[in-house]
Amino acid sequence: MDLKFGDIQETALVTLAIRASETRRKNARISDPAAQTIIDTLGVDVSRYDPFLSHEGVVARTIMFRDTLKDLIRRYPDAVCVNLGCGFDDKFSQVDNGQITWFDVDLPDQIEVRRKVFKDRERCVMLEGDALDGAWTRDLPKGKMNLIVMEGVMEYFSKEQVRTCLNMLCGCFTQGYLLVELHSKFMEKNSKHHDAIKNTNAAFGWGTDSGRDYLALEPRLTLVSERSYNEEMKKYTIRGKLFAIVGKKINNRLAVYKWQAD
Repeated sequence: MDLKFGDIQETALVTLAIRASETRRKNARISDPAAQTIIDTLGVDVSRYDPFLSHEGVVARTIMFRDTLKDLIRRYPDAVCVNLGCGFDDKFSQVDNGQITWFDVDLPDQIEVRRKVFKDRERCVMLEGDALDGAWTRDLPKGKMNLIVMEGVMEYFSKEQVRTCLNMLCGCFTQGYLLVELHSKFMEKNSKHHDAIKNTNAAFGWGTDSGRDYLALEPRLTLVSERSYNEEMKKYTIRGKLFAIVGKKINNRLAVYKWQAD
């Protein structure tokens, strides 16, 4: 595998490090062999990207996105699924039912590096595409339910970029569900204090008090559900339970939206 540290954005390295670390554990809650292979290939010390709270948060969101997506796929077994801003995420392997059509979409430079790790598979294809421009959607299958996943993407967008993305999705897809990670206004102002992101050059974008804040940007959306990662994190450790109390309104959330053309 011809992969170098410079190929990996630091924010991607955070999630890779955590997924690889958890996969190695005896009683791992998630399994991501691809992340483990990438980290082993890079051969760099990733300990600073794997602090406790970020570790538990990434594990929680991985489980919550996976299970929510599986529920939707049970309802729409031949859905067209898009992992938008996919990075090195291999969510297809976690949820494939043998019928869905899957597209891993990211910017050209990211897809170029992703192809060093993954190959196109039956019903799972990589595409170059921009979350702010819907040109890449033109050749996607039409007439089926669309399930769009944006995990760890919107939290780095400005408010106007979020608006542009939501408008694009509702304009390009006749009907669909959006599974998206939201973060708080507190985190928007405190990137430099985040236990993992502070070790990168990244900064959080527009934060929200509620998933309803997206509805003002794109009225075609309906908020189906919104759940804090605390719901999953508190299941495993005392520290997770404590953080669910003291960080009740701080932790990131999984929001699910729906839209359908008139």
